Amino acid sequence: MSVPDADAVEETVWQGKWLVGRKRGRWEYVGRVGGTRAAVIVAIDGDHVLLVDQYRVPLGRRCLELPAGLVDAGETVAGAAARELEEETGYRPARVTEIGEFASSPGMVSETFTLVRAEGLERVSNGGGEADEGITVHRVPLPEIPAYVAARRGEGMMIDVKLLMLLAGDILAG
Repeated sequence: MSVPDADAVEETVWQGKWLVGRKRGRWEYVGRVGGTRAAVIVAIDGDHVLLVDQYRVPLGRRCLELPAGLVDAGETVAGAAARELEEETGYRPARVTEIGEFASSPGMVSETFTLVRAEGLERVSNGGGEADEGITVHRVPLPEIPAYVAARRGEGMMIDVKLLMLLAGDILAG
């Protein structure tokens, strides 16, 4: 079966410091400069999960999310996930297990992320990310996730699509 535009030449339309706009045939999409990867962390602390929220300029409001961050050059996904989890939430994991690679918006963005599970958490600081990130950490009991997400949505907070897996529960069963 032939896929329209699959073999078309990819053109760079625009490039900034972090993002690049591309065109292939009829398709326009964005990606990260240099193909930088991301790690997204399901951090389990007993019967709680760690969530973060921060203001997201593209959305114009705060967004409730799983902790996440970019994998630096020469860094493993597990190493980046542990580093980002500690930076954003103040928790250091004893174990980080890769679950798999996923795409969040494959019709618009070429970026994928590796989902990891972090366990054996030890609180080592208050977290909150870097000074200009304004990250708020939430430690939510797993059974209360649906009500917690609904309450944040009711307050006008945007909800990252990756939180849908917490509502389904499949991935948390291990």
